[in-house]
Amino acid sequence: MDSHGQYEQQVVWTVVDSDIGPLLLAATSAGLVNVVFHATDAVRDKALDRLASRLGAQPAEAPDSPLLTEAIRQLRSYFAGDRRDFRLPLDWSLISGFNRQVLRELASGVPFGTVVGYGDLADRVGQPGAAQAVGAAMGSNPLPVVVPCHRVVESDGGIGGFGGGLETKRQLLALEGVLPEPLF
Repeated sequence: MDSHGQYEQQVVWTVVDSDIGPLLLAATSAGLVNVVFHATDAVRDKALDRLASRLGAQPAEAPDSPLLTEAIRQLRSYFAGDRRDFRLPLDWSLISGFNRQVLRELASGVPFGTVVGYGDLADRVGQPGAAQAVGAAMGSNPLPVVVPCHRVVESDGGIGGFGGGLETKRQLLALEGVLPEPLF
């Protein structure tokens, strides 16, 4: 609550470079709320407009915000190969219902260096046969990398789809030792 007695939802953001290209990170007082791949200026602006309309607050650029500092540190450590899991407060307000349930299970139950099938993840949340719905949940993940949708693959061994692009998914799985590093 600010001094005027109104509840002000603070949304801060920054763009950080990573091994998979620039990532937009956005946070609220509740925690990290959004990670966006390939954050060129155009992608960033579109994502910030979407956040403003979804959260009812204009995001402010704040690379030194304490809300973002730890997320940046942990992401850098992850890409350097020194971190296997993220310990960050997460704001789940951009996602609800089945999608949130699936993503929370993914975040807590599929550790670094492992993969899970879409159907297996559906079983884990008590919705056998909902593999396609799990795929849709992965596509709507507002917190990729931190909530590791790259670890969800097809049961026949196929890599499956990925909002950040298949090359990005391959790079993340290679980083985690699930796939060999690409030769070129």
